[in-house]
Amino acid sequence: MNPSQSTARFSPERALELGRQTLSIEAAAVDALKSRINGDFARAVELILNSHGRLIVSGMGKSGHIARKIAATMASTGTPAYFVHPAEASHGDLGMITRDDVLLALSNSGESGELLSILPALKRQGAKIISMTGVPTSTLAREADIHLDAGVAQEACPHNLAPTASTTAALALGDALAVALLDARGFGPDDFARSHPGGSLGRRLLTHVRDVMRADDRVPAVAPNTPITDAIIAMSRGGLGLVAITGPANEVLGIFTDGDLRRSFEKRIDLLQGDIASVMYAAPRTIGPDRLAVEAVEMMERLRINALLVVDADNHLIGALNMHDLFTAKVI
Repeated sequence: MNPSQSTARFSPERALELGRQTLSIEAAAVDALKSRINGDFARAVELILNSHGRLIVSGMGKSGHIARKIAATMASTGTPAYFVHPAEASHGDLGMITRDDVLLALSNSGESGELLSILPALKRQGAKIISMTGVPTSTLAREADIHLDAGVAQEACPHNLAPTASTTAALALGDALAVALLDARGFGPDDFARSHPGGSLGRRLLTHVRDVMRADDRVPAVAPNTPITDAIIAMSRGGLGLVAITGPANEVLGIFTDGDLRRSFEKRIDLLQGDIASVMYAAPRTIGPDRLAVEAVEMMERLRINALLVVDADNHLIGALNMHDLFTAKVI
């Protein structure tokens, strides 16, 4: 169709109507699946859970795209899985599937020739097959060990042709399987973070205070009898916005921050006289090195402070961190 003709046909009202209609049809298709979460669904979860191999997910065309996403979701939530293209399986990739594996085969019609052609070989070697189709009486549904009904009343496409509601339903049913499996495996946030180390959740759950803190000579520290001016110079050189006040055994006695310096000016304290112990904040808030970095964020936000001293179990100074360090580590 000529682009100018398409523009002439465009109606904002019609676009809005079809957009809302599409969402309604697809929402109804997903909602209808709830009545099909039955014994077959539970048996499918149990079969995958007890498998000694991997979950192989396969499908052609649009079903193939959904199958890839289901495989990715399974793999990231504790179920070893990967996608195998059914056409490529007929030309050598079938060797990737073993008798210990479970095949999850997706086809809306249940008559995909590429999938049906590999079933005999899989059955001969003893692999189990779960089908997910829109037609319970289809060949693929009949030949599978377990069938999951992902049928829909209609596609969202105005011509009832383009896979829309059917692919949404298959995707949702795949997600339902993945969630049931992750729960059965006891898969938790820490497990998820380990499989997503590059993501924001991975950084939040795997990053500890010791990973982002500044340590050793990068943490300005002075004795309590240090002149205030010298302590301020040490704080400035440290670049943390604080100076720790420590005792003979490196135990934390107090802290002096940029905020304390401003408040001292407001109170007109003579900073040219006296030692840092006279103006320090005694018994400051501290955190241990093995705590999660997000806990440091929570503490800083709750207490409205910008930095924390890091101490060991005996209150010995071992490091410090500020909000900038947490931003740099992408914990925030």
